Amino acid sequence: MNTYHYVLYLHLLSLFVGIGAGSVLLACLLRLRAARTLEQAVPWGMMAGQVGKFFPVAILGLFGSGLYLTTEDTFPWSMGTGWVDVGIAALVLLFVQGGGIAERTGHKLGAALQANGPGPLGPEARRMALHPGLWVVEFSNLGVVFAVVWNMTEKPGLGGAIAAVLIGYAVGAALALLVTRAPQEELAPSGEPAG
Repeated sequence: MNTYHYVLYLHLLSLFVGIGAGSVLLACLLRLRAARTLEQAVPWGMMAGQVGKFFPVAILGLFGSGLYLTTEDTFPWSMGTGWVDVGIAALVLLFVQGGGIAERTGHKLGAALQANGPGPLGPEARRMALHPGLWVVEFSNLGVVFAVVWNMTEKPGLGGAIAAVLIGYAVGAALALLVTRAPQEELAPSGEPAG
């Protein structure tokens, strides 16, 4: 085995770490969505906060190993190749959305759960558990990752690579919005009619 194969292994391992963490985070979000009491919600919120620490590792691993793979002389692609540039831009998007939007929203969810206190989740805690800042980021990031993997296997031109990522993002965001649509009676405070 040569250096290329070791670096390719690290590249794939970083991808698996990111997708694995994304899968665990998705499970946490689904359980938070189903939670009706603070006692049901807190463990999933805590686990989501812990799994979020894997994403920077995966992104740095993908970027570093990808940088090496694009400078390998054996292949016809380089840093100026369209699908490679789109992959780098996608990593930046993942970092900004995850480290910026989702992390801030997660802290707001934590504050809402803490303010809620024991017992049934109030409307603010329920609203934050369904906040698009968590769900759209999670689903769209997964869509972007799957699109980049598509680009890595198909190696399209710049336009095709951008289109794949845009489609992945749009499908992910649309799925997130469908999943987070809660009937108004779920979000209404207890004792008040929905409407």
